[in-house]
Amino acid sequence: MLRLVLPKGSLERATLELFEAADLPVRRMSSVAYKATIDDPRIDEVWVLRPQEIPRYVAQGKFDLGITGRDWVQETDSDVVSLGELRYSKATSNPFRIVLAVPASSPWQSAADLPQGVRVATEYPDLTRRFFATLGIEADIELSYGATEAKAPEFVDVVVDGTETGSALRAAGLRILDTMLTSYTELIAHPASHADAEKRHAMGQIQTLLEGVLEARGMVLLKLNCSEPDLPRVVDVLPSMKSPTVSKLFGDGGYAVETVVAKAGINVLIPALKDVGATDLLELPLAKIVH
Repeated sequence: MLRLVLPKGSLERATLELFEAADLPVRRMSSVAYKATIDDPRIDEVWVLRPQEIPRYVAQGKFDLGITGRDWVQETDSDVVSLGELRYSKATSNPFRIVLAVPASSPWQSAADLPQGVRVATEYPDLTRRFFATLGIEADIELSYGATEAKAPEFVDVVVDGTETGSALRAAGLRILDTMLTSYTELIAHPASHADAEKRHAMGQIQTLLEGVLEARGMVLLKLNCSEPDLPRVVDVLPSMKSPTVSKLFGDGGYAVETVVAKAGINVLIPALKDVGATDLLELPLAKIVH
């Protein structure tokens, strides 16, 4: 039913891991193969292509569904339907930012300070052109084929580049002047495919699985027992997504309590619960959370 395209390159590993965790494992003949399969009745065809190409191919109807970055949707100005952000990146959970950076010694303090005719290197020429047009600055923009941060100040005055942490820019002696775009990975669809009720339903089911995995990341299921007198103090200590589930144990055994909590801070939470009377604590990993 659905023709799916996934990103190759820096997002590839994180995307394949996400699909694996969503019980949609991607199978290829080799790690460099462009065609793939997913053993799922909703997915007929899978390709792995550069994220720069994906918005255009989805807009043209070559694929029904794709994953790419908002940066490439904006750069290509593609007519696609956004089904929503998938909050993961190539290395961290930070958003991918398209930034304007200058040498650290530059006197410029904001994008508005840049002079007419400023020389810019970027992998995003159309996005950059539109940005400078809003400032009323005529920029001399050249397409960069990589290692963009290395080109200032020897070859250009300014670079427009993508970053999650800014570390590569700092290492190159550059200072971020402005953020042009904050970009998360995004699930996009061909407009006509999304208008088809059957395909739209299948897209929604795939999206539910992917978002369920992302929701569960960094969360654990915490289960414990406690006596009736200790229950109010235990519940008071517990954080939860909504309210903890509390069940009476057989006989006079007290109560069983369970809730979903963030993995970060569990090293403080478990001893605190024990201090207020919790016993038999279990910490369990979660595969998906679907609301």
